[in-house]
Amino acid sequence: MTVRALIAIAVATLAAAAPVTAAEVSCKQTPAAIRTLAQTAEGEQAAKALKLVSTGEKLCAEDNRFEAGKKFAAAAKLLGTELAALNNGSTAQ
Repeated sequence: MTVRALIAIAVATLAAAAPVTAAEVSCKQTPAAIRTLAQTAEGEQAAKALKLVSTGEKLCAEDNRFEAGKKFAAAAKLLGTELAALNNGSTAQ
């Protein structure tokens, strides 16, 4: 593999992770917004999302906001929206 190929792979990997880090994660407001949205969702999807929120809150308590953000983003996606939309007060349903 050439150096350029390795750099391209590294850039692609970082770009794939960018959406999670681009959205600002609040360890208090984000879980609350997801819980509010989950109240109107289907039972199984809501339950999965709430489990992810719970895990995210535990990660926040351990001061691991990056991993918590991943869990919150996955929960938001299960509910049909994006994390950035939740943090802006709107949903992309």
